[in-house]
Amino acid sequence: MHTFEELVAVVETLRSENGCPWDRKQTLESLKPCLQEETEEVIAAIDKKDMENLCEELGDLLFHVLIYSQIAKEQKCFCLEDVIDGVCEKMIRRHPHVFGDLGHLTPEESLNLWNEIKKQEKAKKP
Repeated sequence: MHTFEELVAVVETLRSENGCPWDRKQTLESLKPCLQEETEEVIAAIDKKDMENLCEELGDLLFHVLIYSQIAKEQKCFCLEDVIDGVCEKMIRRHPHVFGDLGHLTPEESLNLWNEIKKQEKAKKP
């Protein structure tokens, strides 16, 4: 079994000077149709309850997260670690009933809390 770190290294290699010409040519914008197609394929696999295909399509989607992050790193905008840190912070912040002291909530209360926290976050952004 390959590891997450190996996948990151594969993406870095594909984008490197000696990597794949097609992958090196890609930009955030040029990959958008591919990302949309992969997302639609994930949804189709879920709709068909095709777990084998879902596993494959999630891998393709993960690849897109990594290649987008690699391109952003090359542009000195952010890196994969920033993406991981940001989503961890967000998930912890939006789940105070799990990571804080709010206690047990129903699924509906959890969703309402998530939406309220999200609304507060957006209000703080310039």
